[in-house]
Amino acid sequence: MRTETKLTILAVAMFGFGYALVPLYEVFCEITGLNGKTGTIANTEAVQLEVDKSRLVTVEFDTNVNNELPWSFHVQAHKMKVHPGALNDVVFIIENNSDQPVVAQAVPSVAPAQASLFFNKTECFCFTQQMLAPRERKEMKVRFVVDPGLPKKISTLTLSYTYFMAPGSDKIVQKPDIVDEERI
Repeated sequence: MRTETKLTILAVAMFGFGYALVPLYEVFCEITGLNGKTGTIANTEAVQLEVDKSRLVTVEFDTNVNNELPWSFHVQAHKMKVHPGALNDVVFIIENNSDQPVVAQAVPSVAPAQASLFFNKTECFCFTQQMLAPRERKEMKVRFVVDPGLPKKISTLTLSYTYFMAPGSDKIVQKPDIVDEERI
């Protein structure tokens, strides 16, 4: 093979490998809990878990908003004590402080990272993007369960969310309030 052909094949292979790294990293994080990725579980699976009533785990909640996002974000209860295996609900509140509609996405993480393998959500606003109208306020529930297999040495874990503006959110066009009769 000629040198040019070998270099071309090498360049294409490197591009393909680089392109595949993002989804591979996501899968790696889900499997290992690296980067605080949490799991999801169906309600039917969650209610079948055996509740460990002999143990309490403290779950702390942390809320953050990226500087570019004109939202307020907080949680009703900053921490709660839960029994591993029991379903729990916590309410978060978001508010759009601008005069424009805004779309944003919450990115969750759990600390310590090892605990993320044992923290599962059945319902979460972080599963989808949220659109808020100007000055709109929403209460959103997160339903979660701490797996009874959580190592005994972990007695406190922190669920943190950071909201980021969704790509293209600044290009949302508002619908006109007045119908243009000439176009009808």
